[in-house]
Amino acid sequence: MTKLSDCRGLFPVFLIIIAGSLAVPSIAFGQDADSLIAKLAKCADHYWEAEFEEGIELAQELLTYDGLLARDSIAIYETLSILSYANGESYRQKSIEYLNKMSQIGPCAVPLPRHPWPQELRDKWYEIVNGTDAFVCSSESKPGVKTIAIMEFDNFSVTKYKEELGPIGKGLADWFEHDFGKISSLTVIERDKINFVLDELKLQESGAVDRATAVKAGKLLGAQFMVFGSITQMDSKNTGMVVRVVSVETSEIVASVDKRGKPDYSKMEQELVVELAGQLDIMLGDDVKKLIEEGGTESMDATTFYSKGLEYSDRYDYRQAYEYFKKAYELDSSFTEAKQKMDLLQPLAT
Repeated sequence: MTKLSDCRGLFPVFLIIIAGSLAVPSIAFGQDADSLIAKLAKCADHYWEAEFEEGIELAQELLTYDGLLARDSIAIYETLSILSYANGESYRQKSIEYLNKMSQIGPCAVPLPRHPWPQELRDKWYEIVNGTDAFVCSSESKPGVKTIAIMEFDNFSVTKYKEELGPIGKGLADWFEHDFGKISSLTVIERDKINFVLDELKLQESGAVDRATAVKAGKLLGAQFMVFGSITQMDSKNTGMVVRVVSVETSEIVASVDKRGKPDYSKMEQELVVELAGQLDIMLGDDVKKLIEEGGTESMDATTFYSKGLEYSDRYDYRQAYEYFKKAYELDSSFTEAKQKMDLLQPLAT
């Protein structure tokens, strides 16, 4: 067997390969570390090229390496799970078995799930680790870091805009999650993780979740703050966005911002993120403010398509999700979030 036991200081850092939708571990210097990195990178190439069986065979070979640390083994099983899932319905159970193996290696060896995971695997992971230490470890409080959870926004638009904007609440929550994630003093709990807990508490049976029960879900997730918001479009030139931040401990509103103007949702969202950070006493440097200002779209139609893409992804309909993200990107080629989602879903969509 290839021995990695003499390697020292394996980096606990994972490089997300956007083009290949896989997480590849950055291994420190060792006898066969370069070989391991190269082969995992090759697995990512196989995934991107939809050569799933070739990728599975190569990843299985890596399990024979001796001296793998916990995070290395998790990376290999993670790769196998994603490749198996993409390989078709007959491989789905195998992909879930790999998730189980990951959960048995050790809770919180690395924060999971990671961004590129298909939605169904993310939901299966929450089912597997529910009730264990691994469920909340990625959102545990750290010194000087505030933990925040963002609820899907309500759509209170009137007349035709209620239907046209459709699932825009998902899109806005996704953008707030993305931009809050750029602030180093914040840990953001994933939207799908919140939804999983709400489902477990049977809070969504009526189609609505009140603030008190949502805060209860936030407490179970270790959140310090919950973000609630709504969007109301009155006509083609006037829209309003309202956002409230609630303390999970006291259930009191600790930050509140309103924005009204033309329906430029990205710009409104970015401005509200900065304003909320100020009310929460979070200092933002110019570099962070610049990051928040990047991305998004001025197109209302692109915003709607993006939100529909999220909705279909939540249903595990990756082909339809891909098509909606593609439409959003075709309407606005500067809409980087749509391009990233499109790239991540391409192997599953084909």
